[in-house]
Amino acid sequence: MSAQFPRFVSAGEALTDMLRTSADQWSSQVGGSTWNVARVMARLGVPSAFAGAVSRDVFGDALAQATEVAGLDMRFLQRYAKSPLLAIVHELHPPTYYFIGDDSADLHFDAAQLPPTWQQQVQWVHFGGISLAREPLGSKLVALATELKAAGVKISYDPNFRVMMDERYDATLRRMTELADVVKVSDEDLEGLFRHADIDAAFATLRSWNPHASYLYTRGAQGAALYQGEQSWRAAPPVIDVVDSVGAGDASIGGLLYSLIYRPDVDGGQHLRFAVAAGAGACLAAGGSPPSVELVEKLVERTVLA
Repeated sequence: MSAQFPRFVSAGEALTDMLRTSADQWSSQVGGSTWNVARVMARLGVPSAFAGAVSRDVFGDALAQATEVAGLDMRFLQRYAKSPLLAIVHELHPPTYYFIGDDSADLHFDAAQLPPTWQQQVQWVHFGGISLAREPLGSKLVALATELKAAGVKISYDPNFRVMMDERYDATLRRMTELADVVKVSDEDLEGLFRHADIDAAFATLRSWNPHASYLYTRGAQGAALYQGEQSWRAAPPVIDVVDSVGAGDASIGGLLYSLIYRPDVDGGQHLRFAVAAGAGACLAAGGSPPSVELVEKLVERTVLA
């Protein structure tokens, strides 16, 4: 591994999804929202890393192997002799789940153990997922985001609502929104995070906490919008045969960040088209498979601004 450090780092959780496929059968699948975003960026060709901790057992081994296969910088992955973090998905349609991870490896992540001087080379660091709702990890990550922001690093944030994000998460939601340069949020996220059905009011509140941020607002098959100050753009997704929508949200924020890094001169509408096309690309293969730049560019041609 060279002395160069990644341009992009995603900090948070990598976990194992335990999927109940029948009454007496289960299958395991590597996952985790922030880990997926790191894989998306690497697949798009961005030098990337996942900063987080996994266990020293068969579950952690699978995650470490998948991290290496994805081309992520392995210096940022920490291993601890602690239990794995598991998402028990006991119903698939719709997904119904809970998490097992008391004193698990992810909670022992230590930012001080990351490679020296990495912050001087990184451009964007992404946060989100359940990692910010699990203590003591959440507080560690908010402190890291605060430090990075002060150093001039750009921050992206996708809360990616889960049932554990109750009123105890409210302060973290606001603080991370205040720190972020880009916030990705869905209509379902807003209803869950704000605990009421007035989604427009929830989105307005979120934006009021940081009017200077860019907001990628996704609404599933209805498409997405990008808000930058007083400007906004809307785009409909390309018509595709959806194989699996898992990972579409992670791919869309990855697509937006890729566009911001490599296409800084295009306007918000073009950034949005690339983000929506990336999200669609992730739906063309099973298991949250990140799309290639070539696939996204083809889908951009079929992604129309509303």
